[in-house]
Amino acid sequence: MLPLTEADQQTLLRMAREAIREQLAHRRLAEIPEPGEVLSQPCGAFVTLRKEKRLRGCIGYVEALRPLYTTVRECAVAAALHDPRFAPVTLAEVPELSLEISVLSPLEEIASEKVEVGKHGLLISKGGYRGLLLPQVAVEWNWDREHFLEETCVKAGLPSDAWRHGARIQAFTAVVFEESEHLRSAHPAA
Repeated sequence: MLPLTEADQQTLLRMAREAIREQLAHRRLAEIPEPGEVLSQPCGAFVTLRKEKRLRGCIGYVEALRPLYTTVRECAVAAALHDPRFAPVTLAEVPELSLEISVLSPLEEIASEKVEVGKHGLLISKGGYRGLLLPQVAVEWNWDREHFLEETCVKAGLPSDAWRHGARIQAFTAVVFEESEHLRSAHPAA
């Protein structure tokens, strides 16, 4: 797991919000200078958008394919514009959004009985089906371990008991952080 400082977290949150606003206002992402060694390391991440505490978009990459800051910027834009569960975010909505970023550890194989609610996120796969749930989802919904495994299977499009019948179970941990009200209000709509 990357050693993210509070300043690193605030930088990523600011970059995510600015990327959404920039894409909506100008239909492009400006090139930005590399923000330093830690944020330039490849790392998986998800960006979650909420409006009035309701999910408004969530997209991410599990694999560490690109520098973390690039992943966060791309995922923020994708969550705002390309989450198939929601209509695209409008520029007028941007000030109403709250952003949460989950920076992921590498995936590891895990036995079902070792899954810890509140600690692990899950990726369950079988055949061409894959489903992922972040660690905070099970806590938010007050699921126990078995229900978490079942819901991850359902998210993959598999039967809820596929985790008992040969589905691959992988786990990860995440550093999860969100904007403060102050940071949101410091970035009005462009």
